[in-house]
Amino acid sequence: MRVCVAGLGVSGLAAAQVLAERGARVTAVEGRDDEALRARAAGLEARGVTVRLGDGETLPEGVDLVVTSPGWKPTAPLPAAAAAAGIEIIGEVELAWRLRGDDAAPWLALTGTNGKTTAVRMLACILEAAGHRTLAVGNVGTPIVEAVLQKHDVLAVELSSYQLHWSSTVVPFAAAVLNVAPDHLDWHGSLEAYAADKGKIYAPGTVAVVNADDPVSVRLGGEGAIGFTLQVPRPGQLGVVEDLLVDRAFTADRMREAAELAELADVRPFAPHNVANALAAAALARAFGVPPEAVREGLRAFVPDPHRIAHVATVAGVDYVDDSKATNPHAAASSLAASRSAVWIAGGLLKGADVDDLVRSCAGRLRGVVLLGADRAQIAAALARHAPKVPVVDVPDTDTGAMDRVVTEASALAQPGDTVLLAPAGASFDMFTSYGARGDAFAAAVARLAKRA
Repeated sequence: MRVCVAGLGVSGLAAAQVLAERGARVTAVEGRDDEALRARAAGLEARGVTVRLGDGETLPEGVDLVVTSPGWKPTAPLPAAAAAAGIEIIGEVELAWRLRGDDAAPWLALTGTNGKTTAVRMLACILEAAGHRTLAVGNVGTPIVEAVLQKHDVLAVELSSYQLHWSSTVVPFAAAVLNVAPDHLDWHGSLEAYAADKGKIYAPGTVAVVNADDPVSVRLGGEGAIGFTLQVPRPGQLGVVEDLLVDRAFTADRMREAAELAELADVRPFAPHNVANALAAAALARAFGVPPEAVREGLRAFVPDPHRIAHVATVAGVDYVDDSKATNPHAAASSLAASRSAVWIAGGLLKGADVDDLVRSCAGRLRGVVLLGADRAQIAAALARHAPKVPVVDVPDTDTGAMDRVVTEASALAQPGDTVLLAPAGASFDMFTSYGARGDAFAAAVARLAKRA
């Protein structure tokens, strides 16, 4: 088969390698051209792959299939040309599904606007605690096209809306949509199209797990879905009773029995949305037959990834918290909900998302706001409408010292007992190479502040 692999990121590189190993005639194309990509190209060419750098728009002649990297829009020139020519376009996830063997590991899959990586890593820890050979894959960690060719009992699979858009035959054993809120609307075109791509995770025959507190998740999951909730669970749900996570879905008698899974204290870092992540992971694991005690052991073994409600330091009685991963309004709202009084550091690329609901919901928690980044004016306008008495400092700087000025302004607004919270509600690429780099800059600036204090 003659295959075009569009994009040479992590998933594209893995797809090209696996296809070449299986005898496909592969042409890999990438719009960028730099030293790192040339080294990557040399490795592929040694495997018989034709590589074209600096042109990601022209469809190679004579291809039978296009395997696109998840971030490429359907309207981009190459996918659009393939679609017009009637050539099938799939993503690395769909390719991985098609390459699975007869004894392939089942998938426990999840998606959502926020919490995917945390929930899938929690799930992997729970599965490991139950003694299963497993791996967290998909939109995190090992490329899934590599993982499906290894020996595992079950895979914990994180799927983005992009990956689901380019998938058509994937059937997970069980699947969950954690939540749906406006995000990536510049890619999908509308909230309805974005939600529809998320909903593709619920294939016929898949055990559907829904967030009972999220109407879109419930709608996508349909009749008969297992629910998880931050409230006391009904029969067929997992939820919270006082300080316990409990299961009323996977017990012998849903009407009369509830299995204790863990304590709230077992969820780290503790925040309401993280409890929801833990319940979703537990529901998927329980659908696969994992015993209750493994849920507790797995959650206790889980180590949170960086830049997710990470306590950086306490300076002069003020907590400084890095949640740079809060790259959309829904994530920022969840982060702010965990703070009683916050100086909020916000801004970046909003990707077409509206921030009015976010500002309206958190206005009562705000001691002050410091704004940075490309779309800060949009947040400032929302604050003027919904929190006009909250002090706002605008930092227009984009140089390497910008975060020091942001942290200095935030510290001036904060009082002992407050939290200075980096929860930007926007992507980082206007000023930083990644949300991780943004979080690192914040932590470094806080360290310098502490030395001056």
